[in-house]
Amino acid sequence: MSFLRPVAVAMVLASGMASGMAHAQEDRQAEVQELAALLRLPELTVILREEGLGHGAEIGAEWFPPQVAARWEDAVSEIYDVARMESRIMDRFTAELDASPLVPDMTAFFASDMGRQVVELEVSARQAMLDTDVEAESRDRAQLMWDDGGPRIELIDRFVAAGDLVEANVEGALNANLAFYMGLADGGAFDQALTEQDMLADVWSQEEVIRAETEEWLYAFLILAYGPLPDEALEDYVTFAESAAGRRMTRALFAAFDDVFLAISRDLGIAAARVLAAQDI
Repeated sequence: MSFLRPVAVAMVLASGMASGMAHAQEDRQAEVQELAALLRLPELTVILREEGLGHGAEIGAEWFPPQVAARWEDAVSEIYDVARMESRIMDRFTAELDASPLVPDMTAFFASDMGRQVVELEVSARQAMLDTDVEAESRDRAQLMWDDGGPRIELIDRFVAAGDLVEANVEGALNANLAFYMGLADGGAFDQALTEQDMLADVWSQEEVIRAETEEWLYAFLILAYGPLPDEALEDYVTFAESAAGRRMTRALFAAFDDVFLAISRDLGIAAARVLAAQDI
């Protein structure tokens, strides 16, 4: 019966390995949560809700008469629930990065004075652009800088290219529009059934407009956000964005936010279909 001893030892070792793996996973998740806190994702989620309420108000003004406006506003407010959004963002962000060996590099950068300053500028600019006058001024300033060229706009171009920010945002917007369309269909908003191909064709017809709007808003935001940074500091941030850690973090952020926006867009489509149906009763 001596052969039982190696088996018992192997079981102990396996148990120890499993325990070690569990602790390692907990450590990685703690690192990702620290990174999310440094990026101020909870605060950003509150701003995204405000943006969403504004977007919902635009849909309401275009689609619905005053007698159903309150029903739509209530639905939009419920869909843009901060706690639910934050939970979904954190779940996906953690899932994207909890196996990445690059998280310590990300955390080290954003825990630095430089990293904290960048995040403060980004969050402040995002909050400021909720004001339509600030957004309009930022767009005008960005257009002038774009037309004039120079080192600053070249750095912004590099930053955009490092994260593939235009393509990622356009893809996200197209997918969100399709999700909204499918929500409308699921909610019975159309008199006749539309195929997914019909929806895709309509969504893709918007690609050129969405791309132009994305580039205009993105450059306005980035130029506003990084305006206080000297070129040398912005160069350092761009270098991080171009690194493996920077690119991996950007992909994880897009995955997390796209996950939320797809769910929200579909829910908005369903809610819009219900309000339209109530309007017809």
